[in-house]
Amino acid sequence: MTLPVALYIVPTPIGNLQDMSPRAIEVLEQVSLIACEDTRHSGKLLKHFGISTRTTALHDHNERARAQWIAEQLAAGQSVALISDAGTPLISDPGYHLVTHLRSEGFMVIPLPGPCAAITALSASGLPSDRFSFEGFLPSKEKARLDKLTELKEDPHTLIFYESPHRIVYSLEAIAQVFGEDRQIVMAREVTKTFETFLTGTAAEVLARVKADDNQQKGEIVLMCHGFAAAADDEGVPSVAMATLKLLSAELPLKKAAAIAAQIHDLKKNALYKAGLEAGL
Repeated sequence: MTLPVALYIVPTPIGNLQDMSPRAIEVLEQVSLIACEDTRHSGKLLKHFGISTRTTALHDHNERARAQWIAEQLAAGQSVALISDAGTPLISDPGYHLVTHLRSEGFMVIPLPGPCAAITALSASGLPSDRFSFEGFLPSKEKARLDKLTELKEDPHTLIFYESPHRIVYSLEAIAQVFGEDRQIVMAREVTKTFETFLTGTAAEVLARVKADDNQQKGEIVLMCHGFAAAADDEGVPSVAMATLKLLSAELPLKKAAAIAAQIHDLKKNALYKAGLEAGL
């Protein structure tokens, strides 16, 4: 089957090579060019599957410059695949500028489903997965890291971070400091690999286990935090939501204020409206 001329976003295994899909292999065999985050790293994967398609490097430092060149390859009828070192491209990996440029030029971009460390870890975490926020890597500098966590402190959604082994202790310490030692977290390490590990507990408990075991400070890490749960008043409406409702109701009809506050805090508007009436707003 001849592939349509397009940029193909091709996920690759995050550890277990058996997770490479037949469709991904077929696309990588049939395109004219594979853009790789690291050609040496990807070369091992391609060799394993017997794929001899020519490759070119596309990473954070050259992506903007290479985008137009890849557009020219597509214009000449050459299909291109984009892969990262592992997982789904663009998820904390290069590709955003390339995809944006190609779409603006009218070229097709065709995504393939496949491995993603964040989603794989979340599915087994036991944390709420109906709503979540992927935040990528926390900043490397302490102040910026604390500022970012402070910004997210009252986010009600499950928070997902990627973290590197040499920074995991610092990040766990920062989470315990900003979110509180009792915040429930799950640390997934080496997902799909031989030494896959899930640590579950409070921020203080997981931090203690990681500090006590150097093995937990190795490999690729996905860090997940339970969303913020505000203290509720006697009627079951979180106090932070009531504070928002009071501010909004000073400028808007109560019904409208309740609808907006409910959307902000992921609550039922009828419950907020009733609470507002009872509070005399």
